[in-house]
Amino acid sequence: MAQDPVRFALLGPLRAWRGETELDLGRPQRRALLALLLAGAGRTVSMEGLIDGLWSQDPPESAANVIHRHVGAMRRLLEPGLPTRAAGRWLLRGAGGYRLEVDADSLDLLRFRGLRDAARQAAEEGAAGRAVALILEALALWQGPAAAGIAPAVRDRPAFASLDREHLAAVKESADLALSAGLAEPVLPGLRAAAAGSPLDEPLLSRLVLVLAATGHRSEALEVYEGARARLADELGISPGAELLAARTAAAGRAAPPTTARAANQAGGPPGSAGFAAPSPAQLPPDLPVFTGRRAELAEVLARLPGEARTASTVLISAIGGMAGIGKTTLAVHWAHRVRDRFPDGQLYVNLRGFDPAGPAMSPGEAVRGFLVALGVPPQHIPNGVDDQAALYRSLLAGRRVLVLLDNALSTDQVRPLLPGSPGCLTIVTSRNPLQGLLAAYGAHALSLRPLDVDDAREFLARRLGNDRVASAPGAVAEIAERCAGLPLALACVAARAALRPDVPLSVVAEELRESRGGLDVFAGGEVSTDVGAVFSWSYRAVSPAAARLFRLLGLQAGPDVSAEAAASLAALPARETRPLLAELTQVQLISEHAPGRYVLHDLLRAYSKELARTQEPERERRAAVHRLLDHYVHAAHAADLLLAPHLDPIPPTPPRPGVVLESFPDRERALAWLTAEYPALLLAVDDAARNGFDSHACRLAWALEAFFDRRGHWHDWAAAQRTALRCALRTAEPGMEARALRALARVEGRLGRHDEARAHLERALRLFTELGDDIGRGNTHRSLGWTADQQGDLRAALRHNQEALELLRAADDRPAWASVLASVGWYHALLGEFDVALSHCRAALPVLREHGDRYGEAAAWHTVGYLHQQAGRHPGAVSAYRDALTVYRELGAPYMEAQTLTDLGDVHSALGDAESAEDAWRQALALLTGLGHPDARKVGERLTASGGAPQD
Repeated sequence: MAQDPVRFALLGPLRAWRGETELDLGRPQRRALLALLLAGAGRTVSMEGLIDGLWSQDPPESAANVIHRHVGAMRRLLEPGLPTRAAGRWLLRGAGGYRLEVDADSLDLLRFRGLRDAARQAAEEGAAGRAVALILEALALWQGPAAAGIAPAVRDRPAFASLDREHLAAVKESADLALSAGLAEPVLPGLRAAAAGSPLDEPLLSRLVLVLAATGHRSEALEVYEGARARLADELGISPGAELLAARTAAAGRAAPPTTARAANQAGGPPGSAGFAAPSPAQLPPDLPVFTGRRAELAEVLARLPGEARTASTVLISAIGGMAGIGKTTLAVHWAHRVRDRFPDGQLYVNLRGFDPAGPAMSPGEAVRGFLVALGVPPQHIPNGVDDQAALYRSLLAGRRVLVLLDNALSTDQVRPLLPGSPGCLTIVTSRNPLQGLLAAYGAHALSLRPLDVDDAREFLARRLGNDRVASAPGAVAEIAERCAGLPLALACVAARAALRPDVPLSVVAEELRESRGGLDVFAGGEVSTDVGAVFSWSYRAVSPAAARLFRLLGLQAGPDVSAEAAASLAALPARETRPLLAELTQVQLISEHAPGRYVLHDLLRAYSKELARTQEPERERRAAVHRLLDHYVHAAHAADLLLAPHLDPIPPTPPRPGVVLESFPDRERALAWLTAEYPALLLAVDDAARNGFDSHACRLAWALEAFFDRRGHWHDWAAAQRTALRCALRTAEPGMEARALRALARVEGRLGRHDEARAHLERALRLFTELGDDIGRGNTHRSLGWTADQQGDLRAALRHNQEALELLRAADDRPAWASVLASVGWYHALLGEFDVALSHCRAALPVLREHGDRYGEAAAWHTVGYLHQQAGRHPGAVSAYRDALTVYRELGAPYMEAQTLTDLGDVHSALGDAESAEDAWRQALALLTGLGHPDARKVGERLTASGGAPQD
């Protein structure tokens, strides 16, 4: 006889029906067990997870038997007449635990998730109205907090807190979908209710303000903002973040209401949710001291800029166009310096590399991420997609007066995400292309630069060579201007060489130019009317043969600039011999030293250099030079990595080719300084290696940068580099390289909250390491799987993976890594309430960590010891251990872990009755977390408020 279908409700009060009959779910513990199984949504919940959920601490020895009895009773409730030991249809045993066989028809949680996915799909397909209807249908399934009515001790477990966060995320998503569709009214009741329950959630409140404004409730929207501002100040001691400020600006009618708020809908919330203060960046390149001419052009653009007493009604965008070398950047930078005092909130600058002959143009995502970091957004809080990044960027600029200089743009599409969205900002764009889309869509003012005429060229040369010398040879000056095609870049080259020979008349210089040959097709008949290559070749032939060879090779490197040591590796020369050659090239303006020890080529000169290399250097020599440069980067990055993270299973580089200059770093600080200075070049080197068939170099370089990526929070760059490395690893057909690339990619995916993708990559890596018999690789992969399980709320699985890692690393006799994992095992035992085991593990790990210099691992172990003493009520021991951890974290420059330790230290001082010390620790933690834009700042602020201490001094 067919059984009636069973249905379950978890989204609100816990309920179950068989057919149309509601079931009495029995005793509180049995109800709690059912809720835990339903929260698993059809997945097996381990016995350890069930025991932990029901008892948390000190479960009885009979805990497993109690669960078995409850399971039997539940089976008979769901299926009357079921034999005593039969599994039945619904409640099944498997993989060390139990699962309920449910689907979207039998469990409201699964139906909710299915409707939410369908809403997203509809939005992607352009069916905005249907998307809103589906998300509202999903939210209607919620009748209160998940599993309402079960025992509070169980209800507070992570599984149910996660479901409540899922509901809140869907409420925010409904606002985004509704704003995009222009159907804001239906989502307003749900937003109001959610905001009442989460009065300090800035992303949620921002959406409520926007929806109220979109539905005509502007006064209520402003009241909501003012209430939020007051609560944030009173309870947390912080100001509203950028997103809430932007919503308030829109509600007040000073900006068009945004059509989406997705930029903040990321795990952990936006930086503004922690009340961080956006800095005032000052990124403009230096103004040229000898700037001359362009009076008419300057007057034209200055006339279009509102005066200091006026407010721009729209964003002013000026597109400066013209041929290569005509001085677009020089004029734009000079103009920006002239007016920067009108933009007190800062100046942003980026070279978009739209016409760089050595590599691809900068992506809009890379550019906007750079701006977000400059505006104070911690890299780890930058949203994933370019659209969301751009939305956050516009929110940060809302209500501010910022000058944005976008140099060397390739297209309107490259520029569009970088344009501010509110009044008060000036955007200057330079490009060789006309950028018609910018003119049409944004009303940009176009300024096309012309070559300098004879009078401007004369003034240009006079500023560099002196009035007397120029005035004495008017005919020569006119000829020089003509042969330089009026291009400031070519004139600068001529002036630089002439300045080195003050006794040579300019008539001789003009004659030399007239007789000069060697111009290149890349310059002829295209962007300039005269063969400017002849001017460059005149300067090029004036340098020594060694300097000329170095110049040819410099065009082969892909980075935005190059260090003296990297240049030496290109040329296979010692650094002491290379520096004079670089100085020689700098004197004749073929290169410029834009920072001490770092050199850059103008795009035209880089193209000239590449053409010289192509025609005068055999292919094998060109490839050998690139090989040496990549060897230089890989070996230096590896050396730096050994100082940053000596126990992260580095890949030793292959021996360098002869002529490679090797970097050495006496300490961690020097290694960090090198990585910071070389960072843009290193990122491009990964791509350049992949494009040119140096797959092993791409893999090794991405791997060596892993610790730097992670410590600095450059997670988006890390993900891009590691995806490139994985493609290269697959081409090498080396399983070990593939396994490492998979594990590294999984690590950054975890940092970005993509835990399902991370797990899939880690499981593939584990299979490869197992096939290779690489126990260290297996151990480190299990450790990463443990972290992934931890992030997904499964502490028992996290412990199990770390225990497997421990055994593998012990067998491999990798004592430093073994000790680090031993401390991690101790931490998970501590979180699970197994304090004695945890303490013994940490005490065993600490001397080994100290012996091998693993300072990060040592600090983590001390933190765990402090936590254990704190939980056991041994507060003096907790204070001592936390202080030890704090000292090391400060030495390492790890602000988040420092803040976490300070928070815990404050808790211990509070338990000891030392309110002054507690408040001091919490204030320090709050300052660090606020600077990081971390949502934990809110919790620390609540501690200060509860203690009666002011959040800030």
